[in-house]
Amino acid sequence: QVQLAESGGGLVQAGGSLRLSCLASGRTFNSYTVGWFRQTPGKEREFVAKTAWWTFTTSYGDSVKGRFAISRDNVKNTVYLQMNSLKPEDTAVYYCAAKQYSSPTRPGDYDYWGQGTPVTVSS
Repeated sequence: QVQLAESGGGLVQAGGSLRLSCLASGRTFNSYTVGWFRQTPGKEREFVAKTAWWTFTTSYGDSVKGRFAISRDNVKNTVYLQMNSLKPEDTAVYYCAAKQYSSPTRPGDYDYWGQGTPVTVSS
Protein backbone atom coordinates (compact mmCIF):
# COMPACT_ATOMS: atom_id res chain seq x y z
CA GLN A 1 0.00 0.00 0.00
CA VAL A 2 1.15 3.55 -0.65
CA GLN A 3 0.06 6.94 0.62
CA LEU A 4 0.41 10.06 -1.50
CA ALA A 5 0.63 13.72 -0.57
CA GLU A 6 0.63 16.55 -3.09
CA SER A 7 2.06 20.00 -2.55
CA GLY A 8 3.05 23.06 -4.53
CA GLY A 9 -0.27 24.34 -5.78
CA GLY A 10 -1.22 27.99 -5.62
CA LEU A 11 -2.13 31.11 -7.55
CA VAL A 12 -0.09 32.14 -10.57
CA GLN A 13 -0.55 34.53 -13.47
CA ALA A 14 -1.01 33.27 -16.99
CA GLY A 15 2.35 32.50 -18.57
CA GLY A 16 3.89 31.65 -15.23
CA SER A 17 5.17 28.39 -13.80
CA LEU A 18 4.54 26.11 -10.84
CA ARG A 19 6.08 22.86 -9.70
CA LEU A 20 3.90 20.31 -7.99
CA SER A 21 5.31 17.53 -5.83
CA CYS A 22 3.84 14.15 -4.95
CA LEU A 23 5.49 12.43 -1.99
CA ALA A 24 4.84 8.71 -1.67
CA SER A 25 5.20 6.45 1.33
CA GLY A 26 6.35 2.87 1.08
CA ARG A 27 9.52 0.99 0.12
CA THR A 28 8.62 -0.22 -3.38
CA PHE A 29 8.20 3.09 -5.12
CA ASN A 30 9.89 1.85 -8.28
CA SER A 31 7.09 -0.63 -8.84
CA TYR A 32 4.45 2.09 -9.14
CA THR A 33 3.34 4.14 -12.07
CA VAL A 34 2.55 7.63 -10.80
CA GLY A 35 0.16 9.82 -12.69
CA TRP A 36 -1.05 13.37 -12.40
CA PHE A 37 -4.69 14.18 -13.03
CA ARG A 38 -6.76 17.32 -12.71
CA GLN A 39 -10.38 18.07 -12.12
CA THR A 40 -12.65 21.09 -12.23
CA PRO A 41 -16.19 21.21 -10.83
CA GLY A 42 -18.69 19.35 -12.94
CA LYS A 43 -16.07 17.72 -15.15
CA GLU A 44 -14.46 14.32 -15.20
CA ARG A 45 -10.97 13.85 -13.89
CA GLU A 46 -8.52 14.49 -16.74
CA PHE A 47 -5.22 12.71 -17.38
CA VAL A 48 -2.29 15.12 -17.31
CA ALA A 49 0.91 13.06 -17.22
CA LYS A 50 2.41 9.84 -15.93
CA THR A 51 5.76 8.24 -15.24
CA ALA A 52 5.68 4.50 -15.68
CA TRP A 53 6.95 1.86 -13.29
CA TRP A 54 10.21 0.04 -14.14
CA THR A 55 10.96 1.95 -17.38
CA PHE A 56 10.04 5.38 -15.96
CA THR A 57 8.92 6.45 -19.41
CA THR A 58 6.65 9.47 -19.49
CA SER A 59 3.53 10.42 -21.37
CA TYR A 60 1.26 13.47 -21.41
CA GLY A 61 -2.24 14.54 -22.13
CA ASP A 62 -2.66 16.48 -25.36
CA SER A 63 -3.61 19.70 -23.58
CA VAL A 64 -0.30 19.91 -21.70
CA LYS A 65 2.24 18.50 -24.16
CA GLY A 66 5.20 20.80 -24.59
CA ARG A 67 4.33 22.82 -21.48
CA PHE A 68 4.38 20.33 -18.58
CA ALA A 69 7.12 17.91 -17.60
CA ILE A 70 6.86 15.00 -15.18
CA SER A 71 9.87 13.57 -13.41
CA ARG A 72 10.54 11.25 -10.50
CA ASP A 73 13.19 10.92 -7.82
CA ASN A 74 13.13 7.30 -6.70
CA VAL A 75 15.45 8.02 -3.77
CA LYS A 76 13.13 10.67 -2.36
CA ASN A 77 9.96 8.76 -3.37
CA THR A 78 8.75 11.92 -5.07
CA VAL A 79 7.23 12.71 -8.44
CA TYR A 80 7.26 16.26 -9.75
CA LEU A 81 5.10 18.05 -12.27
CA GLN A 82 6.77 21.13 -13.71
CA MET A 83 4.11 23.32 -15.25
CA ASN A 84 5.21 26.10 -17.58
CA SER A 85 3.36 28.58 -19.79
CA LEU A 86 0.30 28.17 -17.63
CA LYS A 87 -3.08 29.15 -19.00
CA PRO A 88 -6.33 29.99 -17.21
CA GLU A 89 -7.76 26.71 -18.50
CA ASP A 90 -5.13 24.87 -16.45
CA THR A 91 -6.98 25.97 -13.33
CA ALA A 92 -8.04 22.82 -11.45
CA VAL A 93 -7.37 20.64 -8.46
CA TYR A 94 -4.39 18.48 -9.30
CA TYR A 95 -4.14 14.95 -7.95
CA CYS A 96 -1.39 12.40 -8.05
CA ALA A 97 -2.23 8.72 -8.20
CA ALA A 98 -0.35 5.44 -8.10
CA LYS A 99 -0.81 2.04 -9.68
CA GLN A 100 1.49 -0.91 -9.11
CA TYR A 101 2.87 -3.07 -11.92
CA SER A 102 1.00 -1.43 -14.76
CA SER A 103 0.84 1.94 -16.50
CA PRO A 104 -2.72 3.02 -17.10
CA THR A 105 -4.03 6.35 -18.30
CA ARG A 106 -7.62 6.17 -17.08
CA PRO A 107 -8.15 7.51 -13.57
CA GLY A 108 -10.42 4.60 -12.67
CA ASP A 109 -7.49 2.21 -13.08
CA TYR A 110 -5.44 3.82 -10.30
CA ASP A 111 -5.62 2.41 -6.79
CA TYR A 112 -4.14 5.17 -4.64
CA TRP A 113 -4.83 8.89 -4.63
CA GLY A 114 -3.65 11.96 -2.84
CA GLN A 115 -5.94 14.66 -1.48
CA GLY A 116 -5.20 17.09 -4.28
CA THR A 117 -3.62 20.52 -4.51
CA PRO A 118 -5.42 23.47 -6.10
CA VAL A 119 -3.91 25.46 -8.94
CA THR A 120 -5.41 28.76 -10.04
CA VAL A 121 -4.14 30.57 -13.10
CA SER A 122 -5.31 34.15 -13.42
CA SER A 123 -5.62 35.92 -16.76
